[in-house]
Amino acid sequence: MKLKIHTRQLQLAHKWKIAGGQGDTMHEVVIVELSDNDGIVGRGEAAPSAVYKETPAGVVEFYRRLDVNGFSFDDIPGSMARLETFAPVPSAARCGINTALVDGAAKRAGKAIYDYYNLGFRENQHVTSFSIGIDSPEIIREKVRAAVHYPVLKLKTGDARDRENLAAVRSVAPNKPVRADANEGWKTKEQALEMLEWLAADGHIQFVEQPLPRTASVKDFAWLKARSPLPLYADESCHSVADIPHCAECFHGVNVKLVKTGGLSVAYETLQAARRAGLKTMIGCMIETSVLITAAAHLAELTDHLDIDGNLLITNDPYLGATAKNGKISFAHAPEKHGLRVAERSIRP
Repeated sequence: MKLKIHTRQLQLAHKWKIAGGQGDTMHEVVIVELSDNDGIVGRGEAAPSAVYKETPAGVVEFYRRLDVNGFSFDDIPGSMARLETFAPVPSAARCGINTALVDGAAKRAGKAIYDYYNLGFRENQHVTSFSIGIDSPEIIREKVRAAVHYPVLKLKTGDARDRENLAAVRSVAPNKPVRADANEGWKTKEQALEMLEWLAADGHIQFVEQPLPRTASVKDFAWLKARSPLPLYADESCHSVADIPHCAECFHGVNVKLVKTGGLSVAYETLQAARRAGLKTMIGCMIETSVLITAAAHLAELTDHLDIDGNLLITNDPYLGATAKNGKISFAHAPEKHGLRVAERSIRP
C-alpha cells in the first residue's frame, strides 16, 4: 500500500473564534490517500485542533515517518493496530488513516459507507445546525442574516459577551432554535448553572454543549446535570467508547467528532455505545473539507442531531460530497456511488 498526503489551506468566510481561542481566517488540513495494488484509493482527512495540542505540521511529520506496508483495506483492525506501533499517533492523523481505510474497504465492497456499516441513509431526514462563532454583536447579526436558510443555529458561548451575542441573534431570528456551545468557557458549576438558567429563559435553546472544563470533577458535572434546566452534551469530555460511562453520569448526550475519536471506526463504536447507555447522540466537526464532513454524514442514522457544517464555513472547499441545502444533508448529488462518495473539484473555487 502507498500513502500520499496533501495539505490544504482553507479560507474561512469569517474569523473563527470559540471560548479560550483566537480568531483565525485560515485553517490548514491534511488530506490522506491510501492506494493498494488493485488501484483502489481511499481518502481521508486530518483536521488537527489546537484544543488538543495538535498541528498540521505535526501531522505531516507523523505521516512522513509512517510506513504503510502491511496496511490493507481488507483488514482495518489489523491496519489500525499496526498504526499504533508508530506511537505517539496524533488523533487527527489517526482519523485521516482510518477514514481512508474505511473509504477503500467500502469501495472494494462496492458500497457507500453508510451501507458498508448497514446503516442506510434517509434523504430529507437529517438536518445540520449552522455555527455562529464568537464575535461582536454587529458581526453576529451579519452572520445570522447570512444563515437565514439554515433552520437551526449553534451559538458559541463562554465569552464575556454571551448575553449581548444572544440578543444579537434574537434581533434577527427571534424564534429560531439555537444550540449553545460553551467550549469549557464557564469555569465553575455555579457560573454554569446561572448561564444555563439564563439560556433556558430564552425558550428556544435546544441544549448546551460542554458547560464546564473537561477537567472538572464528576461530582461537579453530576451536580450541574441534576439542576440544569437544559440538556447537557459532552464535547471535549467525550473522545471514545471509554468515555461513555463518565458521560452517562455527567451529561444527557454526547457530541462525537471523527477527529476526536480517530476516524470512522471508533466514531461508529462510540455512537453505538452512547445509544446503549441511554445518551442522546450527535456528530460534530472541526473546520473541515467535504471529505471529513461527508464521512461524518455516513453515520447520520446513529444520531439525534448533526452539527456538520465545517465545510459551510469556508469559501474554498476543494472537494464535493454530501450537500446541506437549507441545512438538509443529502447524498442525492454526490459525485461518486461508493465509499465516501467524494470527489475533488475539477476546478477549484
